Amino acid sequence: MTYQVLARKYRPQTFEDVVGQRGVTQTLRNALARDRLAQAFVFAGPRGVGKTTTARILARALNCAEGPTAQPCGTCDACREIAEGRDIDVLEIDAATHTQVENVREVIIAGLAVAPVRNRYKVYIIDEVHQLSGHSFNALLKSIEEPPPHAVFMMATTELGRIPDTILSRSQVYEFRTIGRQVIADQLAKIAATESIAIDADALGVIARAADGSMRDAQSAFDQVIAFAGEAITADDVSAVLGLIGREPVLDVIEAVADEDPGPVFDLAGRFVESGYDLRAVCRELARAVRDLMAVSIDPQRAQDPEIAADGERERLAALAGRFSREDLLRGFDVVVRAEVDMRGAAQPRFHLEMALLRWMHLRKLVPLSELLTGASRPAPASAANRSSTATGTAERRRGTSSVARGHGRTATASPGRDRAPATASPPPNRMPPTTHAAPAAQATPQAQATSQAQAPTVAATPTESARPPRAPGAGDGTGSLVAEASDAPAAPATARPAATATAAFRAQPTATTGAVASDAPPVPPAATPSPGGTPPAGVQPTSAAHASSASADPAREPDAPARDAPPEDTDAKAAVLDAIKRAKSFFHGTVVAQAQRIALRDDRLEFTFTATQRSLLRQAEQRRGWMESVASEVVGRPIAVSVTTGGGATDTPAPAGGASGPATASDANGGEVDPLRERVMKDSVIKAMLDVLPAEIESVEKI
Repeated sequence: MTYQVLARKYRPQTFEDVVGQRGVTQTLRNALARDRLAQAFVFAGPRGVGKTTTARILARALNCAEGPTAQPCGTCDACREIAEGRDIDVLEIDAATHTQVENVREVIIAGLAVAPVRNRYKVYIIDEVHQLSGHSFNALLKSIEEPPPHAVFMMATTELGRIPDTILSRSQVYEFRTIGRQVIADQLAKIAATESIAIDADALGVIARAADGSMRDAQSAFDQVIAFAGEAITADDVSAVLGLIGREPVLDVIEAVADEDPGPVFDLAGRFVESGYDLRAVCRELARAVRDLMAVSIDPQRAQDPEIAADGERERLAALAGRFSREDLLRGFDVVVRAEVDMRGAAQPRFHLEMALLRWMHLRKLVPLSELLTGASRPAPASAANRSSTATGTAERRRGTSSVARGHGRTATASPGRDRAPATASPPPNRMPPTTHAAPAAQATPQAQATSQAQAPTVAATPTESARPPRAPGAGDGTGSLVAEASDAPAAPATARPAATATAAFRAQPTATTGAVASDAPPVPPAATPSPGGTPPAGVQPTSAAHASSASADPAREPDAPARDAPPEDTDAKAAVLDAIKRAKSFFHGTVVAQAQRIALRDDRLEFTFTATQRSLLRQAEQRRGWMESVASEVVGRPIAVSVTTGGGATDTPAPAGGASGPATASDANGGEVDPLRERVMKDSVIKAMLDVLPAEIESVEKI
């Protein structure tokens, strides 16, 4: 057989011919020139990078007729016989064949004492030395550490970790690296020019990429492609012969993911299956492409690197890199790598590939946590007060809070920065449309006023309230429960209610989620209506003084009437202040400020009112009070004080969760003193924290 494969025909004969290993070859050349050679060498590295070739070149340099020299002549008998592998003084031993200690003794140790027949040195080249047994390594220790002056050991291995440290400590270790893709392509181009073969750069790049850093693998693959395509080779020929996956279909898959179009995913997966590709290899190519996109995304200049993109791929690769964020690429890399692992034991690998690509599309919709924290393009969660029924019955989510003040029965106008439900919204069930009394309430006596309110189907409402939609039960407190009206924190809904409700101060009923909300006075049965003379029916407890005053003739104390002595509200300045807060801290505005039940700016005071169940928001607002005062003062142009209250009361004594005034004991209902044990329990920090997390009602307290 006269033909010689390219890997043997173009095997390096000098140190200059070894490509990609300059650190090793330069060190050996300097050692030869300065006569500083060791007695044992270990050449470690991947397959096909020049370990055994370098050992042969070093043996020729030691035994050349002109040597020892760093540039063997290649024409003397020693150089030619060593290159052909038939020199009697240079022994190449396959460690996989001579594994046992008996072989080592016979072949190596027994011949050490014999001087070379012709050459200066007797050289032992042990290939794949890690295959030797432990006893064989032990037998070599003394010979490697103190060999005869004419003996030199050269050991090559692909697994440096399997060589005992006792051997490594007696040798000089040279680690060979994988060869770059462009270096391999250039070397193949030289071989093609010598062999008069026409091959384009893309085909050379495909072969170099398939070689994975091994020059011998690249030359063997090149030999195979020449046998298939002849003297004119294209990239398609290389892919067809070697079964490689072209770059174009891989980029098509990534482009489909960028378009978030799941339709082509199934077609592309079918094309891979019909072409006979190993889908695990497809995943590896996808991972390689994603890595290249990440490199280009970090440094656009990397697109000019031939190891990342060929000449025809650079523009498309750069365009695709601009369509992905780095988080998308990281998640995509994890998805395709995990899909390759899952395919190992899968009965249907195609399904794993398709689902992996669809999962990648879905993961592109995730938003970084930093964007959520800064509030960029992400509205704050809407509360129950932001949902109102339109005339067509369609529920619409809106940001902001209700414009009805829950403290002292006052009504606050909605700020310009908040959305307002349409005035045509229909009232909720069991509510009647608001109307306005024709006669002033001040002209009637207190008894007549109470009687008229008990008999009238509606109560007075301001024009501002009639233009707003009805307030849903529990709106604004975030728990879905009703808040009872009390003298310290009365709640004034924007719509009118039946007279029995107005006279009895509308008690909250138990709910399925939070339990009953108590007030300062006992609940009144729903069916109870006052007598014409204003006397409550039998069996009904009289209301508290606060609720009796709400039915008096004083219009300033009516629940739905605005306070006459309150200064006018500066809505324009308030809107400017809220807008400045939103621009400075959008997340704080959306999660705290926008959730306030009521915001008012009167004179030099900006008031924030929260419900009793919004204690955590109230504390956050308290922490930012100083900052909000500085912002408000800067916007308005005068000193502005910020106050944070809860349901009309001060923040110094927050109400317990579950209602405005906490659940009442039996002694409360009968007008007695509050149970000291219950009062101490309700002030406990642990109980308060528990009620903040789980709004509920503590009906009774018992000492154990």
